[in-house]
Amino acid sequence: MTEETKSLKRTLVGKVVSDKRAKTVTVLVERRVKHPIYGKIVVRSSKYHAHDEQGQYKLGDTIEITESRPISKTKAWVATRLVEKAGLV
Repeated sequence: MTEETKSLKRTLVGKVVSDKRAKTVTVLVERRVKHPIYGKIVVRSSKYHAHDEQGQYKLGDTIEITESRPISKTKAWVATRLVEKAGLV
């Protein structure tokens, strides 16, 4: 893959909230947006199912996910790298 085609894919950073499914992690991505009327900064969140072939990402890890072709009905993202390992709970 060239750098030009890599930049066309979206990347998001989020926290793993579930690793119970085989080869799949659920990632919670939070973003801060300004309320259109009141101007207050509000936290919006979305959950994405990401493909994790080796099962290396665990609950609480912060990871980067990249857009890909549809892998299943709900999966269209691939976990690409570990940003921060989860601390002891």
